Amino acid sequence: MDISKDLLVAAKAALLDCMALSENESLLIVTDEPLRGIGWAFFGAGKDICSDVSIVEITPRSGHGSEPPEAVAAAMAASDVVVMPASTSFTHTSSRRAACKAGARVATMPGILPETLLRSFNADYEKISRRTHEVSRLLSKASVARLRSPSGSDITIPINGIEAISSTGLIREPGDFGNLPSGEAYLMPREGASEGVVVVDGSMAGIGLLEGGETITLLVDGGFVTGIEGKQAARKLESMLEPFGRPGRNLAELGVGTNHAARVIGAILEDEKVMGTVHVAVGNNISMGGTVDVKVHLDGIIFAPTLELDGKPLLLDGELKL
Repeated sequence: MDISKDLLVAAKAALLDCMALSENESLLIVTDEPLRGIGWAFFGAGKDICSDVSIVEITPRSGHGSEPPEAVAAAMAASDVVVMPASTSFTHTSSRRAACKAGARVATMPGILPETLLRSFNADYEKISRRTHEVSRLLSKASVARLRSPSGSDITIPINGIEAISSTGLIREPGDFGNLPSGEAYLMPREGASEGVVVVDGSMAGIGLLEGGETITLLVDGGFVTGIEGKQAARKLESMLEPFGRPGRNLAELGVGTNHAARVIGAILEDEKVMGTVHVAVGNNISMGGTVDVKVHLDGIIFAPTLELDGKPLLLDGELKL
């Protein structure tokens, strides 16, 4: 397969700078047909670093959070470094958790576009890491978050006792995992406690950019989405969640983007990392320490948010206050 030199250079930077891949380690790339080109870029870049490089192409999964085949899950757990450029996300899967428990370093790249790969690995990830850890520190010590936005979001999210997770883009220690590119601090809300309205106006996982003024309104009661309002995108989200019943409507995540190089382009992998945005997700939260284990996890991006932690703004009209 003919892969551009620029993609190979970007993939090599990701493997060396973000994953710290060394010559005596094994690298596994898991991809699918829509992202085959990106997968082979990582294969080519990996061969320049270490001799034990494998690539496997699987049939596209049914949605974000669906598991890879069992044989692939076993290969993941037997590898030192796993890179997963695929059309769906494996971040919140038991196979990813098992691989990390076995000591693998895992980078998931759901829906990554060539432009994202080329743009994102020119960013200063040491700076992104410091910013992300500080946001996580502030989230972890807070008791209540209140999220508002010009599009109509107004929700109170209890987070007391919840430890935030720093997805820095630096996946260098055994058992580490995260998205690449990255740059977000996130946590699960306290289960069954969030109340209010979330209006997604940026993009939605599985749907893409929300354009022409379209929004998706999530009515949240007792920590679950009890109503979805809007037009075509809202109806699509409703149909995507319908097979998973009430667990699929769990308010699973509150996240803050910390990557200054990221742009909202309609690919959730990059969109949720954009500094100055907040995202919420519904579905699986078990990877964040929760109890809801369902094969769906969908994030929605909110523009120009004001996010207060115990009454003090962390973001004010989309500006991060650190």
